[in-house]
Amino acid sequence: MAAHIRFARVAVEIFPTKCFSPRLHGCSNVNIPVRYCSTTAAKRGLVLGVYERGKGEGVTLTPGADLYNQQTGGKLAEFIHLAGPTIKKGKSRVFYGLDETYSAVAVVGLGAQGLGVNELEERHEGKENLRAAAASGVRQLRDILGKSTIEVDGCSDAEAVAEGASLGLFAYEDLKAEDKRKKPVETQLYKDSGSPQGWTKGCLLADGQNFARKLMEMPASHLTPTTFASISGEKFGSIGNIEFEARDRAWAESMKMGAFLSVANGSEEPPVFVEVKYSGSPDSSAAPLVLVGKGITFDSGGISLKPPAGMDMMRADMGGAATVSGAIAAIAALKLPINVVGLIPLCENMPSGKATRPGDVVTAMNGKTIQVDNTDAEGRLILADALCYAHSFNPRAIIDLATLTGAIDVALGSAAAGVFSNSRVLWNLLHNAGVGTGDRLWRMPLFNHYTTQVTHSQLADLNNIGKHGRQAGACTAAAFLREFVQCPHWAHMDIAGVMDNKDEVPYLNKGMAGRPVRTLVEFTAKLASQKWI
Repeated sequence: MAAHIRFARVAVEIFPTKCFSPRLHGCSNVNIPVRYCSTTAAKRGLVLGVYERGKGEGVTLTPGADLYNQQTGGKLAEFIHLAGPTIKKGKSRVFYGLDETYSAVAVVGLGAQGLGVNELEERHEGKENLRAAAASGVRQLRDILGKSTIEVDGCSDAEAVAEGASLGLFAYEDLKAEDKRKKPVETQLYKDSGSPQGWTKGCLLADGQNFARKLMEMPASHLTPTTFASISGEKFGSIGNIEFEARDRAWAESMKMGAFLSVANGSEEPPVFVEVKYSGSPDSSAAPLVLVGKGITFDSGGISLKPPAGMDMMRADMGGAATVSGAIAAIAALKLPINVVGLIPLCENMPSGKATRPGDVVTAMNGKTIQVDNTDAEGRLILADALCYAHSFNPRAIIDLATLTGAIDVALGSAAAGVFSNSRVLWNLLHNAGVGTGDRLWRMPLFNHYTTQVTHSQLADLNNIGKHGRQAGACTAAAFLREFVQCPHWAHMDIAGVMDNKDEVPYLNKGMAGRPVRTLVEFTAKLASQKWI
């Protein structure tokens, strides 16, 4: 029976520590490229959860916390009682001297018990609370203990807890001096507080998202199309059961990818077209899910140059490519029973004497001509050829992901990625996946109203911007892409609004978000069990 605790007021002292450096390991059995805070000697910490009861009624211990309370002869419950007010959702309180095993124990607030899907918010509130609480607890212990092993209460949903812990500790510090990096922290599931399989799955999902975050954080000086291909190829090679090929300019020319090459021509960096194949289905000939990711490793805007303010963020304009890479890494690591193909066109968008000029006309792989009136609307050009090529795999479904338009950020902000789809069945699977992961999606319109705006061109079959300019920019961009799709199950995900995290998602630090990797993986798992797509 779970323990219930009421409160008295008492101060709890938390000792500050100095942060130092290093490399990371994430969850047990999973290598996660992150960095954490540290002191000198390795120590052991523990994160335990408590649920809020009513106002002034104290808290309820999770089964894991109740187990630890029994092992300490009731000292945990006593300390919580003496510490004062209820531990609020997403907050943590640290205790010392409970036993000899753990140098410090962080008790985190999980909010109300038994929460499920909030229909208005379109997400599972209970799972989100667990992710936020786990992140809060491991961060606080990292800052106190430094180099350490932190065990985490599974709170009866080890998958969500593992996600929160691993995502919450991620930081990209590869380019910092050794003495400015954080010390390594290893996280483990606490005893029998949750499913080991769920914990491992959560670690793998977080690892995929953290890999995408790392790629998105890397500056363009360190992540060119060539190095992107090299890093992702190395990642896939470490997992196995993945075929990887990086194609060069000559191949793209032979495939008549004029739209893709028109963007690449302005840069001294050679373009690369990455093709990834994961064969997880028992039937190797089964039609694959094809994932297409926009891979502009730096977007200056080209001749239609962007304003200087915020241009440094355009190192992450390959967010679609990073998301596809992270998702396929997780899909393969989880051994999902489905065939998946990843297509990633990589190049820079730069101004030069060889760059495409506003008003130029280029020809896509399917023979359609495109009047390029704005060279800063380049993502749809490289996706156009990749979408054409995607059909050569006889796809079961196609999903493209891109940090495509500022318009989607204006429309939705960071609350959800915008999805444009020609398939209600596909949309329903995507939407349901987002509800569970907390990384939500919102359906946007694909009306013919927008198609007529991009098929109105003075010189060519299509115009790369709508005839009404900035109006409904995300919708006209999707309508443009639709001109290169014949597959009856296609979705375009505009992820520009969820590219980075400020403080909106509590278990993600400030910086590139790697969203929506986990939603994409969960969708793929759902698709693998379906027969009607």
